[in-house]
Amino acid sequence: MLGVFSSSIVSPPDELVAAGCRTPSPKTKATELVSRFLQSNRSAVSAQIGDYAQLALTHDKESALRPRSFAVKDEIFCLFEGVLNNLGSLRQQYGLAKSSNEVVLAIEAYKALRDRAPYPPSHVVGHLDGQFAFIVFDRSTSTLFVASDQFGKVPLYWGITADGYVAFADDADLLKGSCGKSLASFPQGCFFSTAVGGLRCFENPKSKITAVPAADEEIWGATFKVEAPTLLTATK
Repeated sequence: MLGVFSSSIVSPPDELVAAGCRTPSPKTKATELVSRFLQSNRSAVSAQIGDYAQLALTHDKESALRPRSFAVKDEIFCLFEGVLNNLGSLRQQYGLAKSSNEVVLAIEAYKALRDRAPYPPSHVVGHLDGQFAFIVFDRSTSTLFVASDQFGKVPLYWGITADGYVAFADDADLLKGSCGKSLASFPQGCFFSTAVGGLRCFENPKSKITAVPAADEEIWGATFKVEAPTLLTATK
C-alpha cells in the first residue's frame, strides 16, 4: 500500500529532511513514485484526492496473514493492512454490522474520535488488538491519521520525495528510489496525526519520541525511538 501527501497536508519530519540534505541521494517526485507503484504491481488501484493526496493499493504478493483493504466513506479514505483479533467486540462497540471488516472499523473509529469520542487518540488506537498498519485521510478536514501496531508486525515506512511530499508505504524498496536517505521505518506502537500535531506513542502518549540520525552508509535517514516512561518513586 502507498499513501502520498503534499506539504499542505503534512509537514515533512525535520529529521528526515536533514538526513536527505546531509547525504544527498537520488530522489524522484511523488507522481513518479505513484506511477512506479502502479506499473510494477498487477491490478493496482489508486485514488487521487485533489492535488494534495493520493492512495494506492495492490493485492499482488499479499500475505494471507496480512490482507490489504481499501474503503471510502463520508470523504474518509482508508488503507488497512493486517487483522484485528478483537474485531468482533469492536463491531459491537461501534455499532457495526457483522460483515464489517478491519478497514471499515478503522474509518468508524476515526469518525468517533473526530466527532464524539471522549477519549484521546491514544486510547482509541490502543483498543485495537492485532497486527496492523493503516492510513486514514479525511478529505473534509484535510486530516491525516497513520498508525502501526505495538509490535510492528506489519511493516510501515515513511519518507520524503524530491518535491517535498511525505510518502507512507509497506515496502521499503519502493520508497528507496524516490526518497533517498530521507527514509525511515515508522515506529511501532505509534500513530501520526496532523490533528494532534505529530508523532505519538499510543501506549505511553506522554513519552518523548526522538530521532537518532543513521550512519551515512545506512539506507535509513534516522531511527525513531520512544523513550521509556519515567517512573516516580514515593519517598517518605
